Amino acid sequence: MADKLRQQIFFVDDEPAVRKVVARTLSQLGTNVKCFACAEDCLQQLQRRKCDLLITDVKLSGMDGIELLMEAKKMAPWLPVLVVTGYGDIPMAVRALKGGAVDFIEKPLDRQTFISTVQSALKRTAAPNTVLGKALTKTENRILRLILDGKSNREIASAMHRSIRTVEVHRNHIMHKIGAGNLVDLIKRMAAMGLIEQLDKK
Repeated sequence: MADKLRQQIFFVDDEPAVRKVVARTLSQLGTNVKCFACAEDCLQQLQRRKCDLLITDVKLSGMDGIELLMEAKKMAPWLPVLVVTGYGDIPMAVRALKGGAVDFIEKPLDRQTFISTVQSALKRTAAPNTVLGKALTKTENRILRLILDGKSNREIASAMHRSIRTVEVHRNHIMHKIGAGNLVDLIKRMAAMGLIEQLDKK
């Protein structure tokens, strides 16, 4: 039970040695750490498991870290993402921040700076709610955008060819996952996380 209450970190890097060192370092913070060699594996798990912080290297084989950031934000808009970037990748790091990353860390990783940045990011998602932090489904994402557009349950049901009851169920799931008690709270939370503007662009 105590293990389930620990915060969960996903770390993505295609170098086995880096994954091993980072996993050992982060475990010392009392967190659960799940490492991935590629973005695709990480996204699969993000759909199934709670995640409190995603840390990804920019350069990955296959989908890169920026693309992973974008996809992760679609699935879990509240999820804080840290981007690890090598020397000379600063323009890419700026792109990551514009895409919703909370911070970026330069390689080679300085242990103390890394730990401090991770701890700061984890504070953003510290919550006892077991649902909070789980990814939104595609349907929930679409309904969230319609809610933020000011649509009523009836209008959303009509637009999506679903029953009003089905929309209400999805709406409740969204509220629980984002940790909002009402519509005003939802809008405030989305705005505080800088997500209103991001959703407008999608």
